[in-house]
Amino acid sequence: MREILFLAHRLPWPPDRGDKIRSWHLLKRLAEIAPVHLACFADETDEASARAALAPFVTTLCLAPRTRSQAMGALIGLAQRKAFSLSLFESAEIRDFVAKTMKEREIGCVFGYSAQMAQFVPADVGKARFVMDFVDVDSAKFESYAETAGPVMQRVYRREARKLFAFEAQTARRADVSLYVSESEAGLFRRLSGLGADKVIAVQNGTGLVFFDPNGNYPPPDVHGPLIVFTGQMDYRPNVEAVVRFARETMPLIRKASPQARFAIVGRHPDPAVQALAELPGVIVTGEVADVRGWLAAANAVVAPLGIARGVQNKVLEAMAMARAVVASPAAYEGIEAVAGRDLLVAQGSKAEAEAVLGLLGNAERAREIGRAARARIEAHYGWAARLAELPAIIGMDAPVRVAP
Repeated sequence: MREILFLAHRLPWPPDRGDKIRSWHLLKRLAEIAPVHLACFADETDEASARAALAPFVTTLCLAPRTRSQAMGALIGLAQRKAFSLSLFESAEIRDFVAKTMKEREIGCVFGYSAQMAQFVPADVGKARFVMDFVDVDSAKFESYAETAGPVMQRVYRREARKLFAFEAQTARRADVSLYVSESEAGLFRRLSGLGADKVIAVQNGTGLVFFDPNGNYPPPDVHGPLIVFTGQMDYRPNVEAVVRFARETMPLIRKASPQARFAIVGRHPDPAVQALAELPGVIVTGEVADVRGWLAAANAVVAPLGIARGVQNKVLEAMAMARAVVASPAAYEGIEAVAGRDLLVAQGSKAEAEAVLGLLGNAERAREIGRAARARIEAHYGWAARLAELPAIIGMDAPVRVAP
């Protein structure tokens, strides 16, 4: 029986941030098709609980620690003339696991998740199909960083963009097919790499329709006044930059017209620049919360004011699934299959954001109308089963042959 080797740059459990949500649902779907052998890097998650959660879906598991700091990864990357994103992720343990698994098991598909993991895929995978899920064009993210950086970091980011793209393109040429999270990302990579639609395709994200139930009973946060919510990993640079600008530039405009309005920044590991925002009038920094759904359910508006955004923003899909009215920047809206003005609002810049948010705060029925349309859009287009329906054909295993490990 042919089996699957799945390589992920981060432990797929718990599915509590964008990249882990996608890898978790991919893993579960792959496990329905054939036995899965998983190799990934560990994070701060409790290993025992992670192994228990993964046990029903994997036959063998290699959970390797990250041992290189960013500084060490950068030094090694410079010495080896490779992208820092690659040198940060190195593991003899994963390399040995891959070699052993390829030798001892009948691997029908090697599935790489995130560009960093392509370096562990053997040059010769034999008869196995090599599927590479890049998710986003990561090299383009670093090019975006360079546009607003100082002279020194600009050179660093442009080097990273150049080196990483060369690796992405090389990987995509040897893979049977490469996946991206949206057609806009796939189209960008096709234009940059010269590869065709037979080699580069979009497999879009879904969202949990049952988990994100707008009719669920969630403990409300202890917040009074109109509530504006942002959710995300708060040590991730695009999120940090987004909330800093919104809190310092957009919120004063909103509070001028609605003095009781509150802006809640909901997410783990808030960067010091984010923590400092709690000193501003009307700004709440929660850190990690037990259940983000309580904050979404209580929100009068959810904002996604990102200046840099790659792929599809799960934070937008989740808020829409919760039937919330979302105000998104053009960057955060890109890749979302929704109608602006009906399913969500799109606003560019602080003045437009403030006007859009105040329009929702001042017209509750309009906010409910957008929220209902948002939920209907998610139900119609964003179930994970529908999004991953073509995965068996993509990996070359059209018939479900899963047996228990």
